[in-house]
Amino acid sequence: MSTQTFHLPDVGEGLTEAEIVQWRVAPGDTVEVNDVLVEIETAKSLVELPSPFAGTVGELLAPEGDTVTVGAAIITIAGAAAEPDASSGLSTHGEPAAPAEPEGDGAVLVGYGTGGAVASRRKRPAERGAAVRASVGVVAKPPVRKLARDLGVDLSQVTPSGPAGEVTRDDVVTHAEQASVFRNIATPAAPAQREQTIPVAHAPASVSAPAAPAGDREETIPVKGVRKATASGMVRSAYTAPHVSVWTDVDATRTMELVKRLKASPDFADIKVSPLLIMARAVIWACRRTPLVGASWIDNEDGSAEIRVRNYVNLGIAAATPRGLLVPNIKDAQDLSLRELARALEKLTLTAREGKTTPADQQGGTITITNIGVFGMDAGTPIINPGESGIVAMGTIRQKPWVVDGEVRPRFVTTVSGSFDHRVIDGDGMSRFIADVASILEEPALLLD
Repeated sequence: MSTQTFHLPDVGEGLTEAEIVQWRVAPGDTVEVNDVLVEIETAKSLVELPSPFAGTVGELLAPEGDTVTVGAAIITIAGAAAEPDASSGLSTHGEPAAPAEPEGDGAVLVGYGTGGAVASRRKRPAERGAAVRASVGVVAKPPVRKLARDLGVDLSQVTPSGPAGEVTRDDVVTHAEQASVFRNIATPAAPAQREQTIPVAHAPASVSAPAAPAGDREETIPVKGVRKATASGMVRSAYTAPHVSVWTDVDATRTMELVKRLKASPDFADIKVSPLLIMARAVIWACRRTPLVGASWIDNEDGSAEIRVRNYVNLGIAAATPRGLLVPNIKDAQDLSLRELARALEKLTLTAREGKTTPADQQGGTITITNIGVFGMDAGTPIINPGESGIVAMGTIRQKPWVVDGEVRPRFVTTVSGSFDHRVIDGDGMSRFIADVASILEEPALLLD
């Protein structure tokens, strides 16, 4: 019996390190090829690493929470030596193997390549902690379990609402909120004293409030993973691209009417429809009229520069997730029908919330929408996503007094704002683009042109 060592792979992202989020096996566990060994977090996504070996888990070489470099040994597995699996793209030591065409129904190492049907995973005892189902019978996906750990929620105490009896992200958040309310009720604060009298004879030289317990006044949050990548990208963008922002108020009443009609339409009965759908369509339409907003500035090695105009729209949607800010994009959004675009937006949002956004989903964007209206904000001056030249912000839509045909009437009003790379786009171009987006929100029928 030989011992194989599994090294942290690149997972196809070109990154140099990853954090060990959760081990899904323990020393002594028996594993088969494609059984998930560990969940890691890179700067772009959560990834489950399946085993390239069959055997018995020996030693876990990196503890949870540690950041390890690509190529570092992370686990040993004792078992019979195996030949490299060409269809998996890895050798028996976790290193890239020579590519080969997959054959038949051989095992494919999930996450490292493509091939035939994936071998089914053998279930292991729940008490080992290697399966998704815990010993108490709780079923939850890895991102949900991580959220529960971050919020200090015991999953065994959460009532599941998922279609298969699994605990969802909303279940965890709701439980955490209810627990917080209960704690506040159970331990009410002492009533504030309106006055306090201190006898002069016994009065101290100075009176001060009791010191707060150590650790309550400050908290340190390690900067890593998505947060680290976001910070690096935003600093690079802010100090490389000269940002200019413009905005305008918009009467979006007809957009709200259209959204209402779409929600009632049988064609959209199974799809979530929101004003963001019309906003996305407006941005795509406006990009066609001002292509430079989707261009990118390229600095060449010889010191020269060029502007690369992209006559397609990979529409990025800024998504706030438990892991931080992600900007997945819808590829070739200009080719999608309104229904297809609605479906793509829904899928993008759900995937981001579940922590399943892949690096490929975040690459190649041409322009981004950030929907700050969902947070109650009217307008903003967002920072451009690196590699792009424009970002558009959609503010909250609320009823306000608005002059229509000389009369003040209640209308649904929003603010459309945007930031642009002034190296690529001049003032007239960015103003025309924002005006075009606003015109669609005011009169969506223009999309029929």
